[in-house]
Amino acid sequence: MSIPVGSSVRARAPYQSIVNRPPLALPGGARVVIWNIVNVEVWEPTGAMPRAALPPPMGNPLLPDVPNWAWHEYGMRVGFWRILEALTDRKMKASFALNGATCKMYEEVCTAALKAGWEFMGHGLVQRPMHKVEDQLAAIKESMEEIRKFTGKAPRGWESPGLTETDETLDNLAECGIEYVADWVLDDQPVALKSSKGAITSIPYTVELNDVVISAVQQHPSDEMLKRGKAQFDRLYRDGAKAPRVMAISVHPYLSGVPHRIGYLEQLYDYVLGHEGVLVWTGEEILDWFLAQQSAAK
Repeated sequence: MSIPVGSSVRARAPYQSIVNRPPLALPGGARVVIWNIVNVEVWEPTGAMPRAALPPPMGNPLLPDVPNWAWHEYGMRVGFWRILEALTDRKMKASFALNGATCKMYEEVCTAALKAGWEFMGHGLVQRPMHKVEDQLAAIKESMEEIRKFTGKAPRGWESPGLTETDETLDNLAECGIEYVADWVLDDQPVALKSSKGAITSIPYTVELNDVVISAVQQHPSDEMLKRGKAQFDRLYRDGAKAPRVMAISVHPYLSGVPHRIGYLEQLYDYVLGHEGVLVWTGEEILDWFLAQQSAAK
């Protein structure tokens, strides 16, 4: 008898309400951790684009898809540098979610992220759903090795392309040494997930403050990241007085790095930094804090 697809999901994350779990505490009584994620990807003009700003003429997809490939390429040539400057000027840390192939394809971008002291986080080998990867173990290992060779350190975290996972992905990631994932957008605090290959933790990523969702999918006006981000932060800051929260801000250079959006992102950064009791951590810093809290509670 075959096991239904998706049967692993609930078993990996048993239900636990945020109001009835062991308490967590941030250093200095802080309320909110800001987690900045900058995503960079390799889009190959030899295949269909992961996303499109322009629909194909007459509804028939064509290759090469020059305008949509170039739309993404603008982010790597121009947009990334605006985001880098915005974060650097504010002395904010970031997690750099990158396809393994980015290390060679966009070496200058990766060098700048490394120089800025960003954490490197695995994001697939190229931008392809995990369901379409023929050998997940091999692809994960190759992605991690490309990052290790470039930075001198294997990534501890992973964000699957499009947040996609099969029933086997979490076990494969744990087997390869990944310690946390960003795919499980189900909580405001880290959550221990079940894996047959070792411990692995979900760090609160976001589809709410994510420019792919806001700008490319929902197609909101340019200031939506600021408006939604302020509302999101205000509530998390209020909630954080009782129990600490993580607020992820996920951006892509081809979306948030364009001239009509970058200013609103900068305003959001300034807004959250204008409050006391706010920490800016990378994914691995959040993980280390959570594991230490878990250990202390035993």
